[in-house]
Amino acid sequence: MSNKQKLDDDQIAELREIFRSFDRNEDGSLTQLELGSLLRSLGLKPSPDQLETLIQKADTNSNGLVEFSEFVGLVAPELLSAKSPYSEDQLKQLFRMFDRDGNGFITAAELAHSMAKLGHALTAEELTGMIKEADTDGDGRISFQEFAQAITSAAFDNSWA
Repeated sequence: MSNKQKLDDDQIAELREIFRSFDRNEDGSLTQLELGSLLRSLGLKPSPDQLETLIQKADTNSNGLVEFSEFVGLVAPELLSAKSPYSEDQLKQLFRMFDRDGNGFITAAELAHSMAKLGHALTAEELTGMIKEADTDGDGRISFQEFAQAITSAAFDNSWA
């Protein structure tokens, strides 16, 4: 997984739905008014000034409108920076459960053992896949940082469920 996080297809499709429902004249772009009502529907209350600033920020082709790709660029960072559903302490506790020898890393063997203990025996393929996905520095083991990142992103996309 690259460090530059992207929205998944479901999130994009969801945004497209939202965008379409507010693009009243169906011209593929939102006016300031349309963007305003869209943001209010998401529970945000932008002032006219904030809206103006948002449009200027999002409107990369400077036509005074917000196209879908510009809209995605605007909301993606907000969606991706959503806070982890786990606290640092919970993640550390979980990490310690997997890091059986306490050396600060989870090896493939430790992961296999812990998953089996939790009643999720993994095939060699699943194990390799999980390690590969989490092991961002490629050293073949999972550090706490990598573990926290993987657990947090898995909570968002459930690719491991």
